[in-house]
Amino acid sequence: MRKPGSGKTPIRKSTKKTSFLTSNGCLLFGSLVLVLLIGIGFHYKNGLAYYLGFKSDKISKLRSAVTAQEKRLLGIRNYQLLNKYEDKVVGFDVSHYQGEINWEKVKYVENTALQFVFIRATAGNDATDACFNYNWKESKRNGFLRGAYHYYRPNENSLEQAENFIKTVRLEKGDLPPVLDIEALPENQSIDSLKVGLRRWLEKVDAHYNVKPIIYTGEKYYNTFLKEEFSDYTFWIANYNFWAEDIKDEWLFWQFTDSAMIEGVPCRVDINIYNGTPKMLKYLAID
Repeated sequence: MRKPGSGKTPIRKSTKKTSFLTSNGCLLFGSLVLVLLIGIGFHYKNGLAYYLGFKSDKISKLRSAVTAQEKRLLGIRNYQLLNKYEDKVVGFDVSHYQGEINWEKVKYVENTALQFVFIRATAGNDATDACFNYNWKESKRNGFLRGAYHYYRPNENSLEQAENFIKTVRLEKGDLPPVLDIEALPENQSIDSLKVGLRRWLEKVDAHYNVKPIIYTGEKYYNTFLKEEFSDYTFWIANYNFWAEDIKDEWLFWQFTDSAMIEGVPCRVDINIYNGTPKMLKYLAID
């Protein structure tokens, strides 16, 4: 604001230099973003080609609630990884969160055949998955190699949780080993006590079925709490990192996404890669 009584016109500072710097900064930032997008596009060129329609004849029709654009965005990385590991075996896992599955339609994910499925059976010391019996029966009837898993609640008695799983799941010849799903940390006990409980569950289930269970967990949880003390068990690891592309040698299964779409499944679903051949997977099954 001009001071009272002053007849002088205020002198305005030049903004040319500032504008020049701002423009150059925006240009540099834009260039970096463009280079990054080009790099991602080149890296995922096969997936992009698939989803831009060059292989659209192989795309299954999905529920109308998922738009074509959503499917493209979700599927690029999935398609790329599935092609990278085309020599391995691909499967998925489900619970009541996926709703009622039309098992007769479940065949492929991104044009890759699905061969196995893990089904949630129980949680804690008294919960049974509402869809377990249906999924357990229908998955086998439709030719899938099936396995059952238990969601472990750290603050509940481990032996009671094992008993809940045992009374719910009847494993048969050709089924995959039982799975212990541990993702949460305890509230009222130490990590050492948690590990004691986990081993009690594993040993009780092993004794009942005469087969060693598999442990499912996230990669960080595995590295921090389980890798050393449970090295005598095999692991199914979850890692959804967009940049992760390598299945590690010590991972028996890799759950690399929780956002895939499969015809016949109403909701997005987890996809898993078995770190071996179809023949090896059959040897893993109960005989």
